[in-house]
Amino acid sequence: MATAASAETDPRTRLRALGLDREDAVTMYRNMLVTRGIEERGHILFRQGKIPGSFYTGRGNEGAAVGVASATKPQDHLCPLQRDMGVHVTRGLEPWRVFAQYMGRSGGPTRGRDGNVHIGDISLGIVGMVSHLPAMLPVGVGLALSYRIKNERDRCAFAWCGDGASARGDFHEGVNLAAVRKLPIVFIIDNNQWAYSTPSNLGYATEHPSDRAKGYGLQNVVVDGTDPLEVYEAVKEARDKAVAGEGPTIVECVTLRMEGHAVHDDAFYVPKEDFETWAAKDPIERTRKFLLEAGMSEDEDEEIRSGVKRLLVEQLDKAEASPLPDPSTATTGVYASPEELDTPHH
Repeated sequence: MATAASAETDPRTRLRALGLDREDAVTMYRNMLVTRGIEERGHILFRQGKIPGSFYTGRGNEGAAVGVASATKPQDHLCPLQRDMGVHVTRGLEPWRVFAQYMGRSGGPTRGRDGNVHIGDISLGIVGMVSHLPAMLPVGVGLALSYRIKNERDRCAFAWCGDGASARGDFHEGVNLAAVRKLPIVFIIDNNQWAYSTPSNLGYATEHPSDRAKGYGLQNVVVDGTDPLEVYEAVKEARDKAVAGEGPTIVECVTLRMEGHAVHDDAFYVPKEDFETWAAKDPIERTRKFLLEAGMSEDEDEEIRSGVKRLLVEQLDKAEASPLPDPSTATTGVYASPEELDTPHH
């Protein structure tokens, strides 16, 4: 869905309409480059046998992840999933810590105690995901409910799921409670058009999965997930609405999963022409062209790209130097003591 600002032909005018400047757009661009660079190096680490388990990426989803995260505020809580590495990068998670997480090293956010993409850092407002999707939606709703109970204003929770996961019961339970209570939360559906190998037309009968918002009494917005500025605009408006007490919004970011479900999946079931169509809408190249039209020079672009490459080389070296966790500390941080709780449960 094209918004008024996204319809502007002049890049500077579009940025001004969004309350952004060229440097804001450059930051988004850089964050998308870092995001893709992290996951590309993750593929190499996996083939080298350095990543235990399987490996999941969000190639093609960088614009959606970065666009959403750029519209959040530091006091917000976010519950991103495996396709949303750009959220972690935008919120300030250092790449070496992601690489360390991939490899099960002690420098990772979970200190080698969880799945390689189960990344979370509560100091950055990010709650670590679990594999069961969309189990993080009720978690996000719980966070939003806590803001209401504590009368904490201008705080918003964000919870993600995919198009396939939106068919599960925990999606219904989370969205329904948030709608009834008009909680300060924004729901993000990453519609990458395939629930593993099941196409969208076999997953829901509506045109878009977010169209079901009407059944909960909510609004939905469908945006082009390859355009970070269009995503940013929709999410910013949804956040403003949520913290004003006007209830949640479901923001659906339409993309295509440009790789298989995970490294073990070659995505043979996706028509070749679909990949070709969406490759032409690559969010990084699309943002690069936008910035060139907004005044960025080719030299500036090369400097940004070279800087990202140097950063990731340094960060990967740092991660590889991080030790494996000491087995004797396996239960450290697993159980909370009463002293660690802000408010006693009883």
